[in-house]
This record gives sequence, structure tokens and C-alpha cells, in this order.
Amino acid sequence: MGMDVEELMKKLLHSKSCASPMRRITRYLRGVIAVLLSVGCFAGCNVERRKSDAELGLNTQQAAGRRIYDRHCDQCHEPYSSSGKKGPGLKGVFKKEYLSVSGLPANDDRVSEIVRLGRSKMPAFGQTLDQQQLQDLLAYMHTL
Repeated sequence: MGMDVEELMKKLLHSKSCASPMRRITRYLRGVIAVLLSVGCFAGCNVERRKSDAELGLNTQQAAGRRIYDRHCDQCHEPYSSSGKKGPGLKGVFKKEYLSVSGLPANDDRVSEIVRLGRSKMPAFGQTLDQQQLQDLLAYMHTL
């Protein structure tokens, strides 16, 4: 925004509009407040506060998968949002027929393949996670 507050106030006060200066300023401030409130409301859409494993009703395997997710996936993928960070959000990933970015079927085989081998900008975790950790991760992702 190229104009500072003092310049803006002078412009509003000396405008050739029929409305009084105070009315123009009030109308402008109402607009600013409406924009700020809109941005604030939409900024948090689709994001839920972090719940505990117990609140989510996670079993032992799913809770272990959540810890793996937190360690390796959360940096790039939002678990409880459809919008992502660097990668796509994973809310409801297995509730859809196809994965949002690749278009591959949303099933354990395809998701585990992507996790193990990587894809596009996503790094591979095949050397990082063993088979049990991968199964735990998939169990957790099914709860998203």
C-alpha cells in the first residue's frame, strides 16, 4: 500500500465527494474492518485444533502412526485440512476415490508406494520407515 495514513486522511478529507469528511472516513474504516474480518474468518477454514489420541479414539497402531506422521509428514501435509503446506492436505485422503494430486486410486497400495518411493516433490521414505511403521502410518491416515 503506497499511501501512508496521513496522506490517506488528507485525501479523504479533501475529496470532492458530496459526503462529509467524517462520513467518508467512517465508510472507509467500515470497509477496512469488513476486509480484515473476512480474511480472519477464511484464514482458519477447514483447520481443526489438535486433539489428543484419546479424543480421536485412536488405537495403539493408529497412535504410533500419528507419531510417525508428526515426525515425517506434518512438515508438508496438513492432517486435518484439505489445504496443504508444501504438499496436499490429507484430510479424508482415503474417503476419496482418487488422490488429489496424482489421480492414482486412494488405496493402501498406491499411498504406501508414494510414501516408499516418493513422487514429484515428495521425498521417498522407503529407507527411513520399516514395513511396520508404514502400516502404522497408513492406519493413522485412514482416520483423517
